[in-house]
Amino acid sequence: MSPNPVAESSRHAIASAWTGYTDKPDEMPLAGYATLLAAYGGIFGALFGSLSVRRDTPMPRPGDVIMLGIATHKIGRIITKDWVTSPLRAPFVEYVESAGGGEVKERSRGTGLRRATGDLLTCPWCIAPWVAGTLYSLFAINPRAARLVAAGFTSVAVSDFLQHAYTAVRRAST
Repeated sequence: MSPNPVAESSRHAIASAWTGYTDKPDEMPLAGYATLLAAYGGIFGALFGSLSVRRDTPMPRPGDVIMLGIATHKIGRIITKDWVTSPLRAPFVEYVESAGGGEVKERSRGTGLRRATGDLLTCPWCIAPWVAGTLYSLFAINPRAARLVAAGFTSVAVSDFLQHAYTAVRRAST
């Protein structure tokens, strides 16, 4: 039986499109990243698509955007760096060292989707769209609950800033 020419052509097109990346699959797990992108697009595309057709979907005000942005930052750091959330990342990463301030430095492990997931779970910039998508989905469904969650995590971010400022002032005075 001869190989399927359409499937072979598709594999060749993907391989040529990813030239320069496919030579080093351990460094850049593109198929794993593509899977995560498809999941993100599917989840949030469907959610935002269904919410956008509702006439009663609330629109965030500038203050909401700022608070949701600060909360996105803080939740992203908790997911990707916090000691306490390390058991959630452990199947996809390996511990490197303490980063101070209740955070750890970790390195992705494995290949393919496992490696791509490890990259996502150790990168605050990479996880931020997932966190923001979740917060904005909650906002569209229940603005009051979203504001409460965002206010709580915004308060934690402000507290973190004050902890670092306090430590800096103490060091400077000694």
